[in-house]
Amino acid sequence: MELQWIDWSIIVLFLLISLAIGFYYKKKASGSLSDFFLGGRNLPWYIAGTSMVATTFAADTPLAVAELVANNGIAGNWLWWSFLLGGTLTTFFFAPLWRKANVLTEVELLELRYSGKKAAILRGFKAVYLGVFINILIIGWVNLALNALLVVFFDIPQNEVLYYTGAAMLLAALYSSIGGLWGVAVTDAFQFTIAMIGTIVLAVIVVNSEQVGGIDGLTEKLPAGSLNFFPELGDGNLGTGLMLSFGAFLAYAGFQWWASWYPGAEPGGGGYVAQRMMSTKTPKDSVYATLLFQIGHYCIRPWPWIIVALCAVVLYPDLAESDKKLGYVMAMKEFLPTGMKGLLLAAFLAAYMSTISTQLNWGAGYVVNDFYSRFVKKDQTQKQLVFTSKITTLLLMILALIATSFMDSISGVWTFLIECGAGLGLVLILRWYWSRINAWSEIVATIAPFAYYAMAKYVWLLEFPNSFFFTIAFTTITWLVVTLLTKPEPKEQLLKFYNQVQPNGWWYSISNQKINKGNMGFKLLGWISAVVLIYGTLFGIGYLILGTYTNAVISLVCAALGGLGVKLSLNKSSYEL
Repeated sequence: MELQWIDWSIIVLFLLISLAIGFYYKKKASGSLSDFFLGGRNLPWYIAGTSMVATTFAADTPLAVAELVANNGIAGNWLWWSFLLGGTLTTFFFAPLWRKANVLTEVELLELRYSGKKAAILRGFKAVYLGVFINILIIGWVNLALNALLVVFFDIPQNEVLYYTGAAMLLAALYSSIGGLWGVAVTDAFQFTIAMIGTIVLAVIVVNSEQVGGIDGLTEKLPAGSLNFFPELGDGNLGTGLMLSFGAFLAYAGFQWWASWYPGAEPGGGGYVAQRMMSTKTPKDSVYATLLFQIGHYCIRPWPWIIVALCAVVLYPDLAESDKKLGYVMAMKEFLPTGMKGLLLAAFLAAYMSTISTQLNWGAGYVVNDFYSRFVKKDQTQKQLVFTSKITTLLLMILALIATSFMDSISGVWTFLIECGAGLGLVLILRWYWSRINAWSEIVATIAPFAYYAMAKYVWLLEFPNSFFFTIAFTTITWLVVTLLTKPEPKEQLLKFYNQVQPNGWWYSISNQKINKGNMGFKLLGWISAVVLIYGTLFGIGYLILGTYTNAVISLVCAALGGLGVKLSLNKSSYEL
């Protein structure tokens, strides 16, 4: 497909603005590692929150939603909607703690919470494992999605498409290495705005096309059950029709959000989410930023994708199972007029680059702060470390691009990651609230799921969700036994952590209180209220779009009540440093 001059003008203008933002914030990123990776801990909460939302909106996200909807209708989105419980838990119980910890990265926290060589080894291992290995997998997945879009939209040969993806990746690496987190976060906000405008325009055009016939026509032409917000529970499995087994739904909605480690949805916060929380001005700003992230992630973004995905079911019913995700791109190609094609491509580039720039920035932070300066070069100045960080950002880009060239599909990796992190999540939560958790708890909880997953799959021949429940149960038993059989962390280490973070929970030997309750009641109110607020808004918007007005009113009333609870919680809870 050929673009017109106006399409190319929109795309070029978008790219130039993105690069200009990086150069504008160059000075802010040059002073120290804190300046480069945390924006000097001075990001406004609304910038930090919007940056989180933008990062989780990658080029693959609308395509993934299109595949979920094609296979399971709207209810297929519970695969990721279920993470809301963990996200709001992080908002009220962990966001202020991350800010008060005053560490540069998630893994630096390990040597604040634990002591000795085992803590140092765990920190070094996680720096490389998360910052390089997992990071490259994530970037590779996002690259493959952009490749698919470019191949379908432009008919680019498969053996040439990586050159185009590499050019977009290089631009993201450039402004990320020049402007640091300030450049990344502000560019994220700009790119998210472009991405949302583009996806909303596409949804409006496609649903009102003659072939679809508006919302009424869409409703009439869809298979039965496609518009259900909740799955029909039966003996099916996600991906085999509009049916979801009770066990699978229980795994997603009841266990996955707290039990399993997953990039971007770590129980208690982690990765780039923790980075943004630590970059805000105050602990309360961290709470506001994370709450904005949850609202944007679940309420603002999904419906334009879902509507186009539903239209694709009607428009392209004969797509093969493996190609259902491409229905979204095919709708772009078929229905967008001149000018709008450029806007939508800019929107997808925005989604792609916001994710890539973040992955490169925080990945470089792990490598430089938690491996290089901790174990390799301990005597470098902050200026030297900033320069090393810029070089590391570009090296990670090259490694990820090389890795992408060897990838065909890594969809199975995501199921693998969820199951091989099953049981670790509870340790990541409790390390803040129970002084008895020690380094061995986290080491065992990190390693054990791999062994139990292999046992479940290849010895007991269990399939998901039974393999998931098996791994959670035995991992939890194992790390609990190890925790109780090994010594607690030295009191001086725990006192250092307690004085720095001031956590609630079971810290009797440190705080001389059986349970340090603090504002636990109001935080609990905030958590529950935020869940009601966000699910109510999510469903209310959906029901309004589909014309189910009674359900919309009920959902939005619930959302309003949840909002009142959130406001009360924020007013009554103390988040001071």
